[in-house]
Amino acid sequence: MRLRDSVQAPAGTEVFFEVVSEHRALLVIRGEGLSGAIADTDPQETGVAPLPPRARKPEASRSVEIVSEVLKAAQENLKDEPKANGILARGFDQIRAIPTLRERFKLQSVAIARYPMYRGLARLVGMDLAAPYQDLEDGLRKLRSRGADDTFVFFHVKDTDKAGEDGDFDAKVDALERIDRIVPDIVATDPDVFVVTGDHSTPALLGGHSWHPVPVMLHARTARKGGASRFTEAECVKGGLSRIPMTALMPIALGHAGKLMKFGA
Repeated sequence: MRLRDSVQAPAGTEVFFEVVSEHRALLVIRGEGLSGAIADTDPQETGVAPLPPRARKPEASRSVEIVSEVLKAAQENLKDEPKANGILARGFDQIRAIPTLRERFKLQSVAIARYPMYRGLARLVGMDLAAPYQDLEDGLRKLRSRGADDTFVFFHVKDTDKAGEDGDFDAKVDALERIDRIVPDIVATDPDVFVVTGDHSTPALLGGHSWHPVPVMLHARTARKGGASRFTEAECVKGGLSRIPMTALMPIALGHAGKLMKFGA
């Protein structure tokens, strides 16, 4: 990667870039006393210059200086590139102790995902990783061949989000229809609980992430049927789950799976 050879690490630090997928890459800065409390440089608007890094906490001021130096060197090196001629840095953070799914929920978990970022997130919470799937049918085969001890399976699909960010309505419809076609096959594996949802809305109309509530479907033997007849944003408001904070979803799913202690006296 061009930036690996050209961007020099500021004094007292180690810097490297790692390719993720498509336009995404990972910037890692290692050193003493660094902080991840830095605001994004992405202005979230096309044709606008990147924002300068800014400390969100006083202790991040030195880290901002280091990041500014790295981004300036990267920008100088890429300025003559016809397409990728700069960097938008977002999602600053630092390594922290995160309870695994086994520690928090007593679950043996496996992730079936293709996009590198979500595979990395799965590792952070202690999931085993299936090999990246080639298409949804391949992902379904990996789901069917999961280990006998796996009690939680995370099956991630990126295509819907990607089409939404591209503003491509037809591509998003196609992605949703391809997912729809494998749902009966997933249900046929006889899970105690089957949940379909997302991490955020990405309307093609906006071409980006939005504030809209995210629909969620929970299928289980003990689930009560609500008034929803289809899995759409409008219909899900009528469903038995109504509108809940997503932090409540895992306890509800665990309850339907019979993995909670007795409720009440």
